[in-house]
Amino acid sequence: MDQISSMPDMAARSPWSANSGIKQVSLSPPQQQVEGIVRISGSKSLTNRALILAAMADGTSRINGILRSDDAYWCIESLQRLGISITVEGESAIVAGCGGDWPVKEGELYVGAAGTVARFLPGALAAGHGSWTLRGSKRMEERPIAHLLTALINQGAEIRFLNQEHAYPFILEARGLKGGRVEIPGHLSSQFISGLLLAAPYARQSITLELQGSTIQKDYVNMTIELMSRFGIRVQEADSSYSIPAGKYAAQSIELEPDISTSCYFWAAAAMTGGRIRTEGMDAAATRQPDIELLDVLEQMGCSVTRGIGYVEVIGTARLRGGFELSMERWSDQTLTIAVLALFADAPIRLKDAAHIRHHECDRIAAICTELRKLQVKVEEHPDGLTVYPGTPVPAVLDSHDDHRMAMALSLIGLRADGIAIFDPGCVSKTCPDYFERLRLLGAGVDYSS
Repeated sequence: MDQISSMPDMAARSPWSANSGIKQVSLSPPQQQVEGIVRISGSKSLTNRALILAAMADGTSRINGILRSDDAYWCIESLQRLGISITVEGESAIVAGCGGDWPVKEGELYVGAAGTVARFLPGALAAGHGSWTLRGSKRMEERPIAHLLTALINQGAEIRFLNQEHAYPFILEARGLKGGRVEIPGHLSSQFISGLLLAAPYARQSITLELQGSTIQKDYVNMTIELMSRFGIRVQEADSSYSIPAGKYAAQSIELEPDISTSCYFWAAAAMTGGRIRTEGMDAAATRQPDIELLDVLEQMGCSVTRGIGYVEVIGTARLRGGFELSMERWSDQTLTIAVLALFADAPIRLKDAAHIRHHECDRIAAICTELRKLQVKVEEHPDGLTVYPGTPVPAVLDSHDDHRMAMALSLIGLRADGIAIFDPGCVSKTCPDYFERLRLLGAGVDYSS
């Protein structure tokens, strides 16, 4: 993969985007039930964790099953700008690690709209030595990062903010991490915790990371700890703290599991159309990806789910059951998916404990309520979620809000209702660049306009 020769503008699209020039996509229901076998690329969350671990490791790693998406592109491009040799061959990346000593000591890095890169890279840089300017997309400049940067400053980094305090863009002067005791709130973002964990082994002495309050989306923290273990660093957990020994990651050859979050849209497609979708290459019993919980909800709604050896199969139902309440705290990425499913259920569904998704690529709670109301269906917005009532959607052009999860969730409505179009569909390249082509292969009508 070649490095780009100049910094991009503040758009979040990368050269790996499949639909960057498309302004709108119009959808129409398939002529028959959605049915097919789908193989999903590697987990977005695992891809960027593994890339950064491999870059910091001693030796050359091979990561199989990476997700070729915008987020992974900006991660790889940033690491290459730091002097890391990365060769991408299909869905594999060969990474020559630097042992924690970044070869290029100064420069400018762009993280796009990639939350994982934006939260993981500063700690990895601060653990080394150098001076770098970090920039992100316009939305990234609005997303919270103050507590992470404060922790790094307390560990010895100097940070100069170029626009507003405690936000992108900024200049990071790295002098290594001191080690010792580090405090950070646990309820704001699991990515803050993961960012500190990934960098911690390279501190001058062992680090004890102490969390204040409850830990949000702890499954993602556990994913980080498990990958760190595979690269040779074992984290000890006790109550609300993590102890990380000083050391170095060792290069590995690893296989990443498929992205469960992306799989959910295809399972939902089967549920909504009474169809059948099998996703291959995954172990529902073993995965740490929390969105696997959608399978339990689909069963509750009347679908048939098979959790096989190396596959998951969902068979939809003629009428989805509603009339329940769900906490989305652990697996908030599927809040929008269930909100769309609720339109076609037989009773309302209340989704709660998801206030933190107001600070993702967009204010997802406000955005999904706005778009569903365009369909002339009843939606109630709450501080921490929403209640969606069953209804018959009218034709409408729905705005993706430049958010991949909004675009993919809203597109599902077009599998059941006529006249649905999505504005700015190219944002799906953040997670699944060929998403709409996959819908087409499953029988949906998909027409682009530029």
